[in-house]
Amino acid sequence: MIRKLFLFSLILLIAGCAVGPDYRRPEVSVPGKWRFEDKEARTLVNLKWWEQLRDPVLNALMETALQENKDVLIAAARIEEYSGRYIAARGELFPQAQASGSASRQQATEQGYAPWPAGVSNPYPNYQATLNASWEIDLWGKLRRSTEAARADLLSRENAHRAVLLSLTAAVAGAYIDLRDMDRQLEISLDTLKIREESLEIYKMRFDAGVVSELELSQMRSEYENTRATIPRIEKSIAQQENALNLLLGRNPGPVARGLTIDQLNLPPVPAGLPSDLLEQRPDIRQAEQDLISANARIGVARAAYFPSVSLTGMYGVASADLSNLFSGPAQIWNLGAGVTVPIFTAGRIRGQVKASEAIEQQALHNYVKSIQTAFREVEDSLVDQNRTRIQLDALFNQLTALRNYRDLARLRYENGYSSNLEVLDAERNLFSIELTYIQTRGSLFHALVNLYKAMGGGWSVDGLPQKENPKAEK
Repeated sequence: MIRKLFLFSLILLIAGCAVGPDYRRPEVSVPGKWRFEDKEARTLVNLKWWEQLRDPVLNALMETALQENKDVLIAAARIEEYSGRYIAARGELFPQAQASGSASRQQATEQGYAPWPAGVSNPYPNYQATLNASWEIDLWGKLRRSTEAARADLLSRENAHRAVLLSLTAAVAGAYIDLRDMDRQLEISLDTLKIREESLEIYKMRFDAGVVSELELSQMRSEYENTRATIPRIEKSIAQQENALNLLLGRNPGPVARGLTIDQLNLPPVPAGLPSDLLEQRPDIRQAEQDLISANARIGVARAAYFPSVSLTGMYGVASADLSNLFSGPAQIWNLGAGVTVPIFTAGRIRGQVKASEAIEQQALHNYVKSIQTAFREVEDSLVDQNRTRIQLDALFNQLTALRNYRDLARLRYENGYSSNLEVLDAERNLFSIELTYIQTRGSLFHALVNLYKAMGGGWSVDGLPQKENPKAEK
């Protein structure tokens, strides 16, 4: 009895171990602070960041994209796929049972070496019902490591889904900003064209009256045609941008609703956060870590092949040539067994599988570190982008104000005969160019802030998205 208890305790002790390395998060170098952090940055918790632009139409478009975008739907379906794989892998830890039944009628030869038993009908019927069970005892942790890897794969797919959502919201916001940017450029161009068309008509009348030369008339016509040529280019870009935005919304090409103008959109505040926060906030980093966990666990699966595999099998059932006696005592059949498989010679197959698993783990490790370094770079780039773009926008605004004053003075000087028409044309040409540049730069500032929200990938920008909790991923 003592020997049996000792043997049973030894089996439990071995079963509690799992070959292969246990996962430990790698040490990575994390900067203490951002080089270009904003002193007025705000911490935003559990908010849909795009709502800070305060455009109801954009909010509606974003909700449509989150529900209908095909990349999001593909990522969600992939979660279900890996959830099924996790359930299947976990099921291998438990005994497996199958039931079967059969009924047949057959005839045997009566001319064989052995005489046919007297009183036994030929052909004869056979009825059988059995319950089979098997269980592979996970002594070395192969099945547990496999389950650990499958769970990490599931969590990786969930973080991939969150990364798709985060990228989608940034893409929709950026596409909408570009669309409103182009709309404003078109308005400026149409207004400028109208002014130059009126000026051209005046110059024609002055030319007919001999007040201005053909040179001045040609210069004005050139400016008019230059502005007119700008409009179809912007209109083409607007139509293509609408099509691109519709693709993000999961819709066919067509017009897109508008809300606030680019001038009315509210500039969102700069989000705050420490570099170390990215390790927990960025879904791509979390996905890379889960891939590393999975690869680490599969080393244990590969190493377990070195050790014996122990399986228990059992069968219980009934069999009879008479259906009425099928469930009687004499009809019972059963067996119990245990099987052990020990690798003796595999010609390096197991060693090769272990080596491959270790190499895959190293690839996942380097990818994890690379994803962290990429995240740091993207945040730094976005911080300096928004910081310097703000300065550039302020300078352009001052230049725009100065050019408007220059144009007004040039017109006044020309009308009073103090300067030539060239001065007016130069002022109007520069003003038109800077007006377009200013709007484009304002759009660039919105893009820089959108990219910053995406790059920081904080809890405020992910948890605010509609998500479905997956209890299957819980331990």
